[in-house]
Amino acid sequence: MKALMKTTKSAKPHEVEKKWHIVDASGLVVGRAAVVIANVLRGKHKTSFTPHVDCGDNVIVINADKIRFTGKKLADKIYYKHTGYAGGIKGITAGKVLEGRFPERVLEKAVERMIPRGPLGRQQMRNLRIFAGSEHPHEAQNPEPLDIAGMNRKNKVGA
Repeated sequence: MKALMKTTKSAKPHEVEKKWHIVDASGLVVGRAAVVIANVLRGKHKTSFTPHVDCGDNVIVINADKIRFTGKKLADKIYYKHTGYAGGIKGITAGKVLEGRFPERVLEKAVERMIPRGPLGRQQMRNLRIFAGSEHPHEAQNPEPLDIAGMNRKNKVGA
């Protein structure tokens, strides 16, 4: 009778093998890249995915300043923040953020909003490293290239 029973195996934190992936974000659309990066950070691409364990991989993103938006989002999309004071809501367009001092924050916020909130989500976000230029200090980890364009095509019907 044991052969007929199905069991689900939960991954334990010490059993998880973490890999390193690198993504070249030049020319990629923000939302489409963020979905794939968030899924890799969570570990949903693995067969041993367990929702309550950090079983995702480490992701390095380079050329985050060359990421693009579709349509008129560069001028129309507004990121809001509040100072904490009455009437203290501030907004900045996506175009100004990309032209500003920290253009990598556009992709960071897009990925952060696709990760669950809480201690586990914060731990998974620590596995993301985003750089505006093409250089990064993680060569020693031998990161494997992650084909985001191919992953987006694979998930579409009829592709």
